[in-house]
Amino acid sequence: MRFVSYQDRKEIAASMRAIYTAPSLEAAELALKDLDTEWGRQYPGVVDVWRRAWDEFIPFLDYPVELRRVVYTTNAIESINFQLRKVTKTRGHFPSDETAMKLLYLGLRNISNKRGGESGTGTWGWKMALNTLVVLFPGRLPL
Repeated sequence: MRFVSYQDRKEIAASMRAIYTAPSLEAAELALKDLDTEWGRQYPGVVDVWRRAWDEFIPFLDYPVELRRVVYTTNAIESINFQLRKVTKTRGHFPSDETAMKLLYLGLRNISNKRGGESGTGTWGWKMALNTLVVLFPGRLPL
């Protein structure tokens, strides 16, 4: 979005959403072509970024939609980082690394309790994504 003027960001974001939510590689390629047709002349940098990263992006489309939805949003991660920063910022300095690790552990434990503990992460669609991961990567997740 750094290549896009503020007034066009919502429209371009909607065009890009069609790419990363596409149900197949072919649909994503069509959406990229539409983005290029609609915005390529005004913002060639936007299309160029997609084209240069295309080989790294397309494996993402192999995953089921339920899993992709959890992967492409970082809200849960950002929320946890914010909570941990809040916990450590008010303490100032720590006498040892062990003290800092203890505080982070307790902070994570409190965050987990607020988010439903072991029964869930608070991330929408996480149970569906977890089931999909167990099927796609058998033996890697504890049952």
